Amino acid sequence: MKYKIAELPLHYGEAPKWLFERQKKLLFEICRTVILEFGTKELLLRLSDPVWFHILGCISGFDWHSSGVTTTVTAAIKETFKNHPEYGIYIFGGKGKTAVKTPQQIFSCKAISKPEIFVNISKLTAKVDNSCIQDGYQIYHHTIFVDKDNNWCVIQQGMNTTLHYARRYHWFNRITNFKQQKFIISPHTGIATQRKEQIVHNFVDDSSKNLQESILEYVNLQNPEIIVKELQKIVSSKHPDLFLPQRHYITTEDFDFTRFYKTMKRLKDNNLNSFENLLLTEGVGPRTLRALGLISEVIYGYPVSTKDPARFSFAFGGKDGHPYPVDKQTYDQTLSLLKFLVDRAKLEGKEKLNILRRLSEI
Repeated sequence: MKYKIAELPLHYGEAPKWLFERQKKLLFEICRTVILEFGTKELLLRLSDPVWFHILGCISGFDWHSSGVTTTVTAAIKETFKNHPEYGIYIFGGKGKTAVKTPQQIFSCKAISKPEIFVNISKLTAKVDNSCIQDGYQIYHHTIFVDKDNNWCVIQQGMNTTLHYARRYHWFNRITNFKQQKFIISPHTGIATQRKEQIVHNFVDDSSKNLQESILEYVNLQNPEIIVKELQKIVSSKHPDLFLPQRHYITTEDFDFTRFYKTMKRLKDNNLNSFENLLLTEGVGPRTLRALGLISEVIYGYPVSTKDPARFSFAFGGKDGHPYPVDKQTYDQTLSLLKFLVDRAKLEGKEKLNILRRLSEI
């Protein structure tokens, strides 16, 4: 699947009730039609496409360029499908405190035979986007969709309050498969963002396999005391023959060595056998990964990628050619798809016919 990106400036506040109630009805009809025509897996695949997802927000009347598209669309779909289990789609998580309750929501769903698997998927995808991709965006919204056949997709969003922009991260199980180790190497179907960041630490880039293996090997072989001393030498510039590029932006103030020691001891006691297990260990966050990445570069020569995984800045381009000319083929295909979905949904009523008429006039 080709990466596509949409602009998402942060907008505060909530969707008005009159709009949200209409969104729930319309999005239910669209998603139900996709399920009836193509199956639940196809719906999850489309939700994992950032452009298709964003169009759901547009067609339902939400601001096209607002970060609120993410929270509103996922909440509307979640609320309407919780009353219709016959379609075989189960949705967990949400914004803020609701996101933290995702594991409890999954375990409480009797329709899922192995809830522990999806709890781990939920935790791991959140860890990757919050800790492995250190791009300045703090995850505050997390939603996981699971179908009756155990297909899944994850949509989550991070916030950068300094820039006043958000990033939306999309996952789908055909791309991210445990057996193929796709959780930790370029796992996304797309990342929606406003711009490419200059300062990024990316532990799941295509080039990161050796880095991940070296971190895992080092943690398993060395005692926590040695690891902490090694890091102290590095960040205090007392390591022999040490040269660090300025791009690391790391100082002694970046680390709490007491906490780092406790985390390393916990990792050592766990007898880790995969990078995924390392990420799921309590206490392993962005600072721990930066420390281990720095040690790995010094000892093994495997640097952390600084490549921002975001590819483009708009969904279809701009009419004036910036940042690139409008992609007419994708634009027309998307419009045809939406018109087909709305037609097949057999929507009735003047209000809904007006939505279809606006699409035809674009």
